[in-house]
Amino acid sequence: MLNTIIASINDALYSYLLIIILILGGLFFTFRTKFAQFRLFGEQIRAVTEKPADGKGVSSFQALMVSTASRVGTGNIIGVSTALCLGGFGSVFWMWVIAIIGSASALIESTLAQIYKKRGPDGCYGGPAYYIEKAIKCKPLAIIFAVFLILTYGFGFNMLASYNLQSTFSAYSFYDSEKTPWIIGLIIAVIVGYCLMGGGKRVVKTTSFLVPIMGVAYILVSLIIIALNIKSLPGVFAQIFEEAFDLKAIFGGFSGSCVMFGIKRGLFSNEAGVGSAPNASASAEVSHPVKQGLVQVLSVFIDTILVCSATAFMCMCSGVEPSSELSGAPFIQKALSANLGEFGPIFITVAMILFAFTTLLGNLYYVDQCIYYILGKVPGKKFMTAYHLVAAVVIFLGAGLSADLLWNIADITMGLMTVINMPVILYLSKYAVAALKDYDTQRKQGKTPVFKAKNINLPHDVDYWQ
Repeated sequence: MLNTIIASINDALYSYLLIIILILGGLFFTFRTKFAQFRLFGEQIRAVTEKPADGKGVSSFQALMVSTASRVGTGNIIGVSTALCLGGFGSVFWMWVIAIIGSASALIESTLAQIYKKRGPDGCYGGPAYYIEKAIKCKPLAIIFAVFLILTYGFGFNMLASYNLQSTFSAYSFYDSEKTPWIIGLIIAVIVGYCLMGGGKRVVKTTSFLVPIMGVAYILVSLIIIALNIKSLPGVFAQIFEEAFDLKAIFGGFSGSCVMFGIKRGLFSNEAGVGSAPNASASAEVSHPVKQGLVQVLSVFIDTILVCSATAFMCMCSGVEPSSELSGAPFIQKALSANLGEFGPIFITVAMILFAFTTLLGNLYYVDQCIYYILGKVPGKKFMTAYHLVAAVVIFLGAGLSADLLWNIADITMGLMTVINMPVILYLSKYAVAALKDYDTQRKQGKTPVFKAKNINLPHDVDYWQ
């Protein structure tokens, strides 16, 4: 009954409200920034290599890896597989659309997070809660957003990542549906708890090391499978576009259509406009807020255009037909087994371990920032130890719960975050766009862009950029 009620709320939220907000908002930002996600691609690459001027603090690359760790996760494998099985090949097209349009939203929200970030004893920090309080002057709304983020990333997404990870072991003979999920959940919880006890710096270092390795390996294997099935590629593309624009099928059952699954899984995967990545973006030490905004555009492209597409094409080129019975881990495992034999399921298991592990760490980094905001300070060691123990228990419990219930809860809480964040960044976008114009002007003058709040007549007092 609970799952039915949550699913109904979920359908209403995604069938109407979020589609309008995300697509219209993303298009608005795309035009306002003059297609910056394409126009400034070279700047995105340049910005990600910049290091802090003093050699200390979080670099652009490290902030990118934390946000990419959260974005690139089990949703890139299990989520895409589920979308293909339940929504069809056309869902891939709509994932691409959400990524391309949404990357402009990522630019705006991360630029705002940089503009309104605050100084702390161990560097800078910020995010939507901070720019809601400072610029909108509505602390209750900022607290509500922070609570939704904690529920989404500390509970919903982390429980889901734990479940998705253990589900990949179902292909092995030793898997016992009664015991194995809990054993795997316990192992994950202990390892993640160990990393958390080392604080934010250990999280940043761990994700900075693992994310590039897992991403490159995953894309390489997908290219091998595509090469083995290169003759089927034209037919796959044809089917993607044919199903994406099958209006009769779409409007005949919209809640289960390729559009709906593409938007849901695309949003779940790249998180553009949700208000999560700005929590990592604010921690970077850069000379201009737009630099980190551009870095987050790159993160969205890495997540959806590269990693989600890699999963999709591995499955679609494999010759294995998707079905509701194969939804989730079984489809991707069967697809890889058909092409790589016994190595296929082993590779997916290893990939899922790395994807899930970095997702869990990235998610909890976001939760840390919101806890700091609600409490108004960095809490003491006893509080953080208790919180990390709770986070580990949540990961343990998620391994054995229902996948459908977890997907629906995570979708709703993320949707509510988006309902708050998107209108806020639409209202504040004039400052982000002004910062982008300032960046463009300095770049055309051959300067290394350096930001000052007075350059855009910012009416709010900020800790940085004076």
